[in-house]
This record gives sequence, structure tokens and C-alpha cells, in this order.
Amino acid sequence: MTQRRSLIAGNWKMYKKCDEALKTAELLCQKVKNIDDRDIMIAPPMTALNHVAGVIKNSPIKLGAQNLHWENEGAFTGEVSANMLVSSGCKYVIIGHSERRQYFGETDETVNKKIKSSISSGLIPVICIGELEQEREEGKTFSVLDKQIKNGLKDISLDQASSIVLAYEPVWAIGTGKTATSEQAQEAHKYLRDLLTSLYNNELSEQIRILYGGSVKPANVNEIMSMPDVDGALVGGASLDPDSFASIVKYE
Repeated sequence: MTQRRSLIAGNWKMYKKCDEALKTAELLCQKVKNIDDRDIMIAPPMTALNHVAGVIKNSPIKLGAQNLHWENEGAFTGEVSANMLVSSGCKYVIIGHSERRQYFGETDETVNKKIKSSISSGLIPVICIGELEQEREEGKTFSVLDKQIKNGLKDISLDQASSIVLAYEPVWAIGTGKTATSEQAQEAHKYLRDLLTSLYNNELSEQIRILYGGSVKPANVNEIMSMPDVDGALVGGASLDPDSFASIVKYE
């Protein structure tokens, strides 16, 4: 089995003004400065990207954004392009988060456009997928993941797909305090890896990192990360506190 380098990513959502983001980033840099065996990413709000980029420049932490528009430029008031994110110091971008799908009308089709734009600009897309609680109860988890992956990766070549990261986020576990059991996470991640094999090949599916997201905290990260197909975590609330996030980054 391929040894994949893990990625612990923090999504700060719509929290932290610039001064708060700077302070959090500074504290986090101190706490993870000696870590070199795994990747770390934080995604502050857009207003803080430039500021945080300067703080984390010489640390192991990479910068991510929470969203982007698929066009390079144009009359799209309030939107931000992939090239703008790159110029702000971003290496990663989160695409298709369930909150974007739920509140802002994001679809598999717009996710697909955003993935293509991010890859062409050199950004690593962290593509979020996951089922609603009702869908899990109705036994539709795999069919939902199947649809989201096949539509999201439509016309994405083998070469392009090699740069993506997937994040399995069961919607019922985001911000609810509920967490998928490690067995549930592994089952979904294994399904996704097998699906990637069928869409591309085994080499690619063994290479792609699949993160788990949904109420990840210091108390449960070790168990989640012990699963063979879980390659990291996309952390929400617990990433806002530097002590808490550093503890997650330092999982064993």
C-alpha cells in the first residue's frame, strides 16, 4: 500500500477579523514549528489571506482559501478567482463545502468548474463530498458519493486528478458535535478509493489523499487517523483555537 503523507487542514469559516487571524496564525506557528512529517493547511476568511500569508511564510503551514469563482476575471461582483488566490499566497482551496452547497446554491456542476479552474492555476483543490443525515438513514450514502464524485470530476483527466484532495464530510456531522465512527469513516473512504480506481486507475487511487471532516477534535483524532484509508482531517470549529488545532496536527 502506498504511504500517503497526511494533511491536517483547518477551515476557519466566517470567523476572525484580520487582527484575530494574525494572532491565531502566530500562535499556531509557534506550536507546530518543528513538524515536518505531515502537511498542515489553514483557510482563513478572504479578508485575512494576505495578512496570514506573511505570518506563516517560514513555517510548515500552507495557506488555503474557502472558495473561489471558476472564471479568471470579469464582472462577477464579490467573487474571487483562482489567480487572485495564488497571488495572495494560497496553495490550497476548499471546493464544494456542504455549507456552500446548502446556503449558496453550489452544485456538482459548479464544483466541477471550480476544480478545473483551481488545477489550471496551480492550486490544490480540497473537494468536499458527503451525505445528509436523511440520506444515510435511507441507505443512500454510497449513491450520493458516487454522484458527487462522478459529476464533480467530469472531464478531469488522469493527469489533472493527480493533484486533488478529497474530503469526506458527512453533512450530519458538521458543526453538530456528532462524529462518524472510525468504522463509518473508513467504510466511506474505502468506497471512494475503490470508485477512484474504477474512474482512473489503482495507482491514482492509492496516491490521492482522502480527509475526514465532521466534528474532528483532539479527543477523537487518533482513532479516526488510525483507519487505513483516512489520510487527514478537515477541521472546522476545533481549528479556531491554536491549542486545539495544534493537538490535532500532532495526532499519533
